[in-house]
Amino acid sequence: MSDAYQTIRLAAAQVAPVFLDREATIVRACEVISEAGAKGADLVAFPEGYVPAHPLWFHFHPATSRAARAMSVALANNAVVVPSPATDALCEVARSANCSVVIGICEKAAGSAAALYNSLLIIGRDGRILGCRRKIVPTNGERIVHTPGAGDSIQVFPTEFGVVAGLMCGENSNPLLTYTMQALGAQVHVASWPSFPHQAADLQAIADVAGRAVAYQNSCFVVNVLGAVSETMIERLPATEEDAAYLRRAAERGGTTIYAPGGRVLEGPLPGGEGILYADADLGQIVPRKLSHDYAGNYNRFDIFQLVVNASPAMPALQTGLPTSSGLLVTTAPFGQATVRTIGAATTPAGLPAPAPGADPEAADDQA
Repeated sequence: MSDAYQTIRLAAAQVAPVFLDREATIVRACEVISEAGAKGADLVAFPEGYVPAHPLWFHFHPATSRAARAMSVALANNAVVVPSPATDALCEVARSANCSVVIGICEKAAGSAAALYNSLLIIGRDGRILGCRRKIVPTNGERIVHTPGAGDSIQVFPTEFGVVAGLMCGENSNPLLTYTMQALGAQVHVASWPSFPHQAADLQAIADVAGRAVAYQNSCFVVNVLGAVSETMIERLPATEEDAAYLRRAAERGGTTIYAPGGRVLEGPLPGGEGILYADADLGQIVPRKLSHDYAGNYNRFDIFQLVVNASPAMPALQTGLPTSSGLLVTTAPFGQATVRTIGAATTPAGLPAPAPGADPEAADDQA
């Protein structure tokens, strides 16, 4: 019997958050997931930083201004810990709707007051959290509030219908990162974008070029999902009337599009405002593309080119010299998705034997 490939329904939710309100935005997201599931979606994708909002205020306000500081504090206080009651609600609706979910969140590391990450939360159709990948390089104003993700965030997510990848905004133009998604076997690539970049750029055009490029080079389906601009955002974000006028224009743009392997538009783009875009994707269309140009397979030379990915987690703290009862102890404890490593007193940071009690530490250093 030959291999068989499913035809799946992809949904892209071009929606706006309930600005800087975690609980209300989760309710809105659950409504969208339920609606998409009722229409047969196997996967529903949301914009970047959807819950509770993307830090777009830095396009209009200086980082140290009162307005920017107030919105940044609200962002931290409404950020999403994984897992938490907020993610529990999303998991439950994904299970009820029988569809996988890729949703942008401002993630807060567990146990931290304001260690924030620009993340994509991936949930399976059975309601399990498959993972949470963090943007590895925050862009522009994001750098003021977001911590860079580590190498352990470079991953894809197997689902019942295939392998899903997710990247955010400028990550979709990073050739090493998009190639890595291909090498890891992505069949559906979710490209999540904010509502707009900045006044000098056309997000719809940028997203279209990047989405088509990934669909062409990676021979996969690409869900390009852009954010929407709400009236509340138009009221709260601008610093000047010129800013407000720009936001009204941005609200009219839209741009969410779904591409087939090779870059052909499957559905879209959506006009401005809110809406859900659907497309039926025959995963078998990947095969002829890969037979011709598989850059992670038959159309590359791994004896010439090699890409090395450091998949290690972040290490925010390294404690040494603590007393232990066993004499030699190395322990790890979670801090968000990073690691705190504690090395006992019976070993040194270099792994050399520790000086005997009462010995001169400088003399030990000389021997080393």
